[in-house]
Amino acid sequence: EKRKLSEIIEQDGPEKFKEIENQVNADIHVKEEEQNVSELMKQALPQDFVKYGLIPEFVGRVPVSVSLDLLDEDALVRVLTEPKSAIIKQYKKLFQLDGVDLEFEDEAVHEIAHRSFMRNTGARGLRSIVENVLMDTMFTLPSDETVEKCIITKAVVDGQAAPELVHGEPQLPSKKGQTKKSSRKNSGEIA
Repeated sequence: EKRKLSEIIEQDGPEKFKEIENQVNADIHVKEEEQNVSELMKQALPQDFVKYGLIPEFVGRVPVSVSLDLLDEDALVRVLTEPKSAIIKQYKKLFQLDGVDLEFEDEAVHEIAHRSFMRNTGARGLRSIVENVLMDTMFTLPSDETVEKCIITKAVVDGQAAPELVHGEPQLPSKKGQTKKSSRKNSGEIA
């Protein structure tokens, strides 16, 4: 039989109310542990924001609250590869300026996303991971004119191997003293 809270307080007295309150708080605590933060934020009410410390005038004038879901590994892979200004596309363009084709194996891209997910850094952490993987290579490639392609594997991301470099014929200087690598024109893409 369900009763109103006010009826329970009147009939059973304050001691029974404390018992019920403790039971409800215990149930809420268990449920909070089961739900992640984004799920809890979806249930936030304007009164919760006021209790948190926002002034009621602000909460009243901005009545919309939005929560965002955490990115999973598949979403992080999409962030790395799909947008027009995706991080991997930016690094490919950067390497093309030196005449080197940069290639990431699928396993390497998934490992980068996995590392970001495990660190709880989300999409913001992807750039630092890619940068750490490519740092040494970015500084050594411009001095080696024979490198045509650089392949990043899962082992490279794990730090167990160096990037695979595909060498070709050394580039001959052109009439202006530039190498063929540096004379490539910009295709209008933004890195």
